[in-house]
Amino acid sequence: MAITKNQKTDIIKEGSTDLDKANALIFTDFTGTSVSDLGQLRSDLRENDSKLKVIKKRLLKIVFGEKKVDVDPVDFEGTLGTVFVRGGLSETAGSLYRFSKTHEKFKLLGGYDLTKKELISEKDINAIGSLPPRKELLGQVVGTIAAPLRALMYILSEKSKKA
Repeated sequence: MAITKNQKTDIIKEGSTDLDKANALIFTDFTGTSVSDLGQLRSDLRENDSKLKVIKKRLLKIVFGEKKVDVDPVDFEGTLGTVFVRGGLSETAGSLYRFSKTHEKFKLLGGYDLTKKELISEKDINAIGSLPPRKELLGQVVGTIAAPLRALMYILSEKSKKA
């Protein structure tokens, strides 16, 4: 079913608005992924303040041209999904990475950092996504800092029991 010129204009306006609010983009190929699975992914992404949009490559190229984003969506193969990242890149990449591990047809194609105006390779997106979540990393750091103090307290406690 063909879309009208007004619908295309609305899609371009909405894409421009999403692009203005985003600080990074992640591109995915969702060919062969079910609608219900994509719905679950969308709800996971909303928790990270991100949004998965499917915009035709031609229209996305117009949006990128208006906002001076140096990416050509036509270069990507397959059905292109664009994730507009408003929050942290690592949390969103983590959600997408975990989803790609449970859905083998879903692929991460790369990304674009809008603040630095540079491309992010597929390999880098997968590396960022494979990192533990922020809360877990912070817990590990706190545990590492507290370990020597805990050991000292244990030694002092045992010494006081003997004395």
